[in-house]
Amino acid sequence: MTRLILTLPLLALFQCEKDETVAAYGAADQTWALQEIDGQPFEASALLRFPEEGRIEGNAPCNSYSGTLNAPYPWFEIQDLAATRATCSGLESEGFYFAALMAMTQSEVSGNVLILRNDDGHEMVFTAVE
Repeated sequence: MTRLILTLPLLALFQCEKDETVAAYGAADQTWALQEIDGQPFEASALLRFPEEGRIEGNAPCNSYSGTLNAPYPWFEIQDLAATRATCSGLESEGFYFAALMAMTQSEVSGNVLILRNDDGHEMVFTAVE
């Protein structure tokens, strides 16, 4: 019993070291281009990447952005989202993109498709950029 009690903290330590985010389940090493939000084509350009464990980055219609991603797959939660502050004609689309991205709570990777969704039925569909 004593061995078990001493072993459990070590097991927990090793589990903390492993990436359990969507990046570890097929999203890493890809650039994802947004195709649609809630079934409607997204006409502006928006890219999403997972550059390292627990991080996201990308390019919205006007600005580049980054943030923290700590939720284990299939959950999806972005924290500390930060973006540059350039202005352009796509700011309205960018605001729509960021609002949708921050509302997503689940992720699914299937080949070259990444789907983000939430419990309210909203969905974002990305495809891998070749």
